[in-house]
Amino acid sequence: MENQNYNTNENYLDDNDDIELDADFANEYKKGCKLYNFRRPDKFSKEHLKALQDIHRDFTKSLASILTSYLRMEVEIDVISVDQLTYDEYVCSMPPNIQNLIFKLNPLSGEISLGISPEVLSIILDRMLGGAGVASDHGKELTQVEELLTIKFAEKIVKILEDAWSTILTIKSEFVTIANGYHSVPIANAGEIVTLISFEVRLGQKNFGLMNICLPYPVLETVLPKLTPQYIYQHTAVTANEIGKNETLEKIKHAQLEMQVILGMADIEINDVLNLKTDDIIKLEQKLDKELVACVNGKKKFYVIPGTIQNKVCVKVVSQYQEEE
Repeated sequence: MENQNYNTNENYLDDNDDIELDADFANEYKKGCKLYNFRRPDKFSKEHLKALQDIHRDFTKSLASILTSYLRMEVEIDVISVDQLTYDEYVCSMPPNIQNLIFKLNPLSGEISLGISPEVLSIILDRMLGGAGVASDHGKELTQVEELLTIKFAEKIVKILEDAWSTILTIKSEFVTIANGYHSVPIANAGEIVTLISFEVRLGQKNFGLMNICLPYPVLETVLPKLTPQYIYQHTAVTANEIGKNETLEKIKHAQLEMQVILGMADIEINDVLNLKTDDIIKLEQKLDKELVACVNGKKKFYVIPGTIQNKVCVKVVSQYQEEE
């Protein structure tokens, strides 16, 4: 019996040692790993969501400015959230009467959704039809005319979205369809992860509403390496320089410049110059079969050949001038 008690106690101590080892292993495991939710995996990192927020913050600034002049009323738009969730959660979180417009962003695969709440859309349609911008019944279905106007308005929004995305990729929008709600025209599987960008729209002084853009993961999968704030910042700087260069050229392209063509040169004494008279001939160094040099603002720029058009003397540009070595 004593041996049995001793053995039991020994086993008990060994079990405690194992428990302590398991706890230490678990703590070390938690330091380097994180839990993975197979039902709702995180396919977008915080960096991706931050980049999407930056893109659509620029989008809201341009959109608010254009809509203010288009609707002739004060419009303010803010990004209120950028979240990732499943498509089923997204559909269930949306109000029932929201207008859902489906677009493609070529060359990206898949479709995106632009949702406009009835509070916002009714005021916009009233302004487009010549009204004062008063919200109407939110529960009614759109007439055929209102539906066409909604599509036209949504296409204008997505065109501005194209410009906002130009820092990442050149895209071309394509309208697919319009639906009342999200259940009739799904753009992703129920469990597919999507990014939801939500906007608060203020029309005038007292009218508020929501607008959102849903981007499924398959649409963004190919551009995820570029969805970083660093890439956007660098690409924006390059684009801004190119735009600035083009704007400068556009502004100065009608400026007047003096252009001269050098027929030839000769070295003569000052006394000969003073004694020049009509019909005197000066021998030039320029040969007849050699191209002439054209100067712009006193600087040699082009090689040209002389000729006439409609009895007027002219020159044809042959190539750019290069200094002879």
